[in-house]
Amino acid sequence: MKRNLMMLFGLLLIVSLLAACGAPAPGPAAPAADAPAAAADAPSEGIGNLPRNETLIADILTGRVGSADDFNNWVGWKWRDRGMQNLANEPLWSVDFATGEIINGLAAGDPVYNDDFTQVTIPLREGVLWDDGEPFTAEDVVFTVELLMAHTGFGDNSFFVENVASVSAPDDHTVVFDLNISNSRFHTRFLDRWGATWIMPKHIWESVEDPVTFKFNPFVGTGPYKLHSFDPSGFWTIWEKRSDWQNSPTGMMFGEPKPRYIIFQYFANEGAKILAQLTHQADVVNVSSDGLQAVLAQSDSSRAYQLNWPYVVNNDPAQTGISFNTARAPYDNRDVRWALLLAIDIGEYMGMAVDGTGALSPVHIPSLSNYPDDFIKPMIPWLEEFTLDLGNGETFQPFDPDASQRIVQYAQSRGYSVPEDPAEQARLFGHGWYKYAPDVAEKLLINNGFSRNNNGRWLLPDGSPWQIRCLTGTQLATDMGARNCVAAVQQWRNFGIDAEVYSSEAAASLQATGDYDVSSAWPAQEPWGAGPDLYRVLNHFNSEYMKPLGETNSGHNSRWSSPEMDDVIEQLRLTDPTDHDATVAVGIEGLKIAVTELPGIPTFGYVGFIAWDQTYWTNWPGSENPYTQPYTHWGPFKYMTPFLEPAQ
Repeated sequence: MKRNLMMLFGLLLIVSLLAACGAPAPGPAAPAADAPAAAADAPSEGIGNLPRNETLIADILTGRVGSADDFNNWVGWKWRDRGMQNLANEPLWSVDFATGEIINGLAAGDPVYNDDFTQVTIPLREGVLWDDGEPFTAEDVVFTVELLMAHTGFGDNSFFVENVASVSAPDDHTVVFDLNISNSRFHTRFLDRWGATWIMPKHIWESVEDPVTFKFNPFVGTGPYKLHSFDPSGFWTIWEKRSDWQNSPTGMMFGEPKPRYIIFQYFANEGAKILAQLTHQADVVNVSSDGLQAVLAQSDSSRAYQLNWPYVVNNDPAQTGISFNTARAPYDNRDVRWALLLAIDIGEYMGMAVDGTGALSPVHIPSLSNYPDDFIKPMIPWLEEFTLDLGNGETFQPFDPDASQRIVQYAQSRGYSVPEDPAEQARLFGHGWYKYAPDVAEKLLINNGFSRNNNGRWLLPDGSPWQIRCLTGTQLATDMGARNCVAAVQQWRNFGIDAEVYSSEAAASLQATGDYDVSSAWPAQEPWGAGPDLYRVLNHFNSEYMKPLGETNSGHNSRWSSPEMDDVIEQLRLTDPTDHDATVAVGIEGLKIAVTELPGIPTFGYVGFIAWDQTYWTNWPGSENPYTQPYTHWGPFKYMTPFLEPAQ
């Protein structure tokens, strides 16, 4: 096996060298310190005049930016992880999933509700300045919400129109919302968990003629970094530490960020990422399992999140999987969705997707932190009794409590050192999943008018070939969504469906408008990663947010909703979020509905194969010192920057 691994490492290095020839370089020469942000004409070689020992270089997780000059995050996907959410923007609150803490950003403390949850008062942090020197005040919050409510083109329009009767600012650092309906979770719209309502600088937006098409270039935020420059082709974006960083919430709470410049760089493929790290031109890269092993084998200065196998970041509360467009046939049929799940051999699937390193979850939240004890393990008796109707009096119980052992066996077959303790195995691999039952899948499809041709390939009820294109982004080797698409497509091909991966830089926009059949979007909105509240997970299935095909959807990309789920969402709105038992009980009812209707297939909790190079920067938040979440693409990355240390 060692010989095979060395051959793999050598091959990856060769691929890296070849890929690097066409890979864009990190950034342009630095302009004068007081020069405005601007786009360079084209990617330049190296990092120009930026001092390497003051510059941190990270790959952009979601790929090359498709609209490089557009920073209007309030309208559709704008590649916010290129530095907008993680360096330049401060939300009211953030969740740090590594510590489970809620961090006050622009807010000075917790929201205060009245007794029936129809009014909420939010205190704001004093002394904050926008990066252009203007003060941040409550008027910015009032203006933002009123503007979002005035234009249906904004993604948050439906939520605020439904919830807000009025918003006011009794003083510069207090905002009061009067609500149309009781909603104990209203404030969570401003709680950043890879997506929240950001606050607009009123002094810029109030003079904009058409705010929906406004590009907000350059981006102006209250974070510790400001926009330096960007490549108009979307290959890189550079951010510079503000000279007045102490006027940002990050600076006030944690001190001065250490890197002067931070570059978010697109690499053409995994080989280019690996070469960049091996030559110390990328401090942080997201790679595949094999790619991470290749880096660690060839670099004495690189490390992973965990110092030993499985090496991965395994505390990310995103639940990955497959989403169906339930507004399109045949994916509007629950039997079809269940048939596609039962056609998956999860052992093979996990081996192909993430080399067996993820924790399975049979429900639409990940198997980590408090979620197994609060939700998954209490639901196992229900899951074991859950039954599918196959017609003609025949039924089938799909849950397999021992499914995780298939992942254990795979890992052992790879020669990995798997712990023997059952509790530790459950932590690493989950608490069960679903049976591989292609015969049952076949019955479900035949009962719904599907058939096979003479070659055993599946035909739709109208007799045409069944073709599935699994929509995903462009990072096929390293993105967890793409890894799900790759694995699912192979399983469905084995089952006789003409399936293929459809990779597009416009994947997020196509999902939002419903221009797809099956996608790698998470099967449910990920939870916050702190506490038992599943409101964020379930509320995205709210029927109020579902739009017709062709319009940008405000709810979950599956476009699935139901009266039963609406009732659960309403119950959560009326439940005190500090009442643990009541919150868990309502959450479990919502998860049961999601499992039964299956708008998407939950597979494994997000695992991050990240490699940190310690040549220029040290004190990364590894598993032995998880002082904050470990990713450069999440919002709280800015809270990591004051704790990084320049290498001696």
